[in-house]
Amino acid sequence: MTLAFPLSAGDDVTLDLLDEAQAEELFALVDANRAYLREWLPWLDENTEADHTRAFIRATRKQHEDRNGFTCGLRFRGRLVGVVGLHGIDWANRKTSIGYWVARDHQGRGIVTRACRALLPHLFGELGLNRVEIACAPGNRKSAAIPERLGFVREGLLREPERLYDRYVDHVVYGLLALEWRQRR
Repeated sequence: MTLAFPLSAGDDVTLDLLDEAQAEELFALVDANRAYLREWLPWLDENTEADHTRAFIRATRKQHEDRNGFTCGLRFRGRLVGVVGLHGIDWANRKTSIGYWVARDHQGRGIVTRACRALLPHLFGELGLNRVEIACAPGNRKSAAIPERLGFVREGLLREPERLYDRYVDHVVYGLLALEWRQRR
């Protein structure tokens, strides 16, 4: 089973698979938010020109073709404002993790929360997954608020699983099980 895109997450929020034609637009958004995103995301030094973004989009399209996740452009009122997607799918254990970022000037509008909320029925329903995780650095309160609002359970702390430029950072792991999601609906 596959998800049907574009996916609506409310009247003014949509998710759609990234396309190479959007490379310039996505790169411009990354570049405009580079200093802001750098506090939490480790890949910015590898994305310094539109061709890097284009290669990223090609890789995410291949990931989708291989049924190993996807990456979507996150649009608010038609304007690209961020990215949301799955880091990969562990089919043997029927689990995945969601990653996301949104431009600084679009924080605090519930855009990412709505996007993740729209994904959950597809992940637990159509894809038949049992577990969805979201991880973020302990100090990233805006990111942590998303799984908390969606009813994910804070399960623990992974010590230094990610290198963020010149240091290692911890991750707080939130999990939601299919049974919990169904009970909360």
